[in-house]
Amino acid sequence: MEQHDLSALADSFESLAPQDILAWAIPEYSPHIVMSTAFGPGGIVLMHLVKQMGYDIPVFYIDTGLLFPEVHQLRSVLEQTLGIRFERIEPALSLEEQAEQFGEKLWERDADTCCWLRKVLPLQRYLRDKKAWISAIRADQTKNRAKGRVIEWDERFQVVKINPLLKWSEGQIWEYIKRHGLPYNPLHDRGYPSLGCIPCTSPIENGEDMRAGRWRGKTKVECGIHVRT
Repeated sequence: MEQHDLSALADSFESLAPQDILAWAIPEYSPHIVMSTAFGPGGIVLMHLVKQMGYDIPVFYIDTGLLFPEVHQLRSVLEQTLGIRFERIEPALSLEEQAEQFGEKLWERDADTCCWLRKVLPLQRYLRDKKAWISAIRADQTKNRAKGRVIEWDERFQVVKINPLLKWSEGQIWEYIKRHGLPYNPLHDRGYPSLGCIPCTSPIENGEDMRAGRWRGKTKVECGIHVRT
């Protein structure tokens, strides 16, 4: 499908429910469509929607080696409750190998390069033979994400990117999770609305932006995966 056709589709799909977007995208791109998750609340909603609709597509996550233990625990719970077998994607370099080549604690000195090595490059490798990627990003998360479309061409990864929850609010996400009794990361109840790698994530104070705890003290707000080029 040409990029201008995707733009026209995005226009016509703008007001559709996530289920309608998924009902078009999954048959259209199967078996070359996958879904990503960082085990945030939006990803859990998407997984549940896809399962409720009777679809079975690969769900992958990037294990940077620096994820919170609670993330791995939640993955196990979701495997049991939703019956999902997650595909684990890893960086080419172990943390030890990265330290040897770039020095200890690269994330403190050059967070962009660290994210590139541990997140962006693994995703590029994984998506190389895929046609479409379903993401749980929302427009209310960052200014960059607010420019997204529900269906768009991802230039960096050379795939069609599907964002069914783009127009949903934080409140809608949590209302859905509570209504369906879905599991979620307990760190969200402890001041961590957005979770990334342990060294680059901190709790937020009342009144702070939802992503203020990511790369605190830096102007960085995205790891590079969802940056529009």
